[in-house]
Amino acid sequence: MLEKMRNQRLSYADYMKLALYDKQYGYYMQQKEKIGRAGDFITTSNVGHIIGHVFASVFIRLIETYDVPPFICEIGGGTGRFAYAVLEQWKRQSPDTFEKGKYTIVETSPYHREKQAETLASLIDHVHIVSSFAELSPPFCGIVFSNELFDAFPVHVIEKRNGQLYECFVAVEDDQLVEQCAPLENEEIVEYIVERNIQLVDGQRFEIPLAMKKFIFQLNQAIDEAIIFTVDYGYTDEEWKHPARKQGSLRGYYRHQLIDDPLRYPGEMDLTTHIQWDALRFYGEQAGWSFTYLWRQDEFLLQAGILNELIEHHDPNPFSEQSRHNRAIRSLVMGDIGRAFQVMVQQKKMNVPIFT
Repeated sequence: MLEKMRNQRLSYADYMKLALYDKQYGYYMQQKEKIGRAGDFITTSNVGHIIGHVFASVFIRLIETYDVPPFICEIGGGTGRFAYAVLEQWKRQSPDTFEKGKYTIVETSPYHREKQAETLASLIDHVHIVSSFAELSPPFCGIVFSNELFDAFPVHVIEKRNGQLYECFVAVEDDQLVEQCAPLENEEIVEYIVERNIQLVDGQRFEIPLAMKKFIFQLNQAIDEAIIFTVDYGYTDEEWKHPARKQGSLRGYYRHQLIDDPLRYPGEMDLTTHIQWDALRFYGEQAGWSFTYLWRQDEFLLQAGILNELIEHHDPNPFSEQSRHNRAIRSLVMGDIGRAFQVMVQQKKMNVPIFT
């Protein structure tokens, strides 16, 4: 990967594209485990089937009560475990709408498309796995879901020094990746800062999610009427002002270790940033989406009825399947993982109450 970068200076966004999505070097393109104990990180949808079952119940109620079309589109489906849990619950809880429905996964990674096909083999008649929005025809109507999608999108990095804004770049010096900074010239970044009224203090670094902005409008072209669920970790504009976030949030995950230096293992580790929730809302509204609400994930799950998933049992064995299941639920509503994630709901051409 260093050879491909020699004699050029890349923005952090271009570096992340290369490190994550390049067909030869990209982390997400490689044929290896990335999610779970054998990988580099664990997602919330990897906590058994619990989250999938809870979201399925929400989706089913929207379909049955408010005539939302029985079609679900998941963007970036990982191993397919969330999709399997949703379909399993859907088939059990509402067989009539299940038979009429379809579950589409839009997944750019060939490796994960193979994994999804394996995971969902027994339900494949109700599943459609595609590599891009171009394969969604006609425009999609129904429920759109993503989990930890935007946090892996490429971002530009800027920093304010002595009252001036700089963009940070990545270059190769003496066979090592190094950071270089130059006065900000990228007009798209300047436009983003102006339209979002971003104010930085001296010494502050900040990620500019131009790829997320572009994606919102691409998604908008692919959907007609939809309820859009986004599960991820991030901050509001107000929360970004906290001194603890002065150095930004671009980090790596390598073998379940948080790596502060995003240049340390190029192509071998996941790169992630906390997303800007107010940016998602702002550009969604520009695209014509109405904002419904932003919940903390534990609050959303409680309202969605996760406690109904608890299994009543009298087995004293703490390692029994029932005990592990109930512990996972407690971790989602009482542990750090539930507080670290949020759920945003937006709607296009719909006005449906998510909870009554």
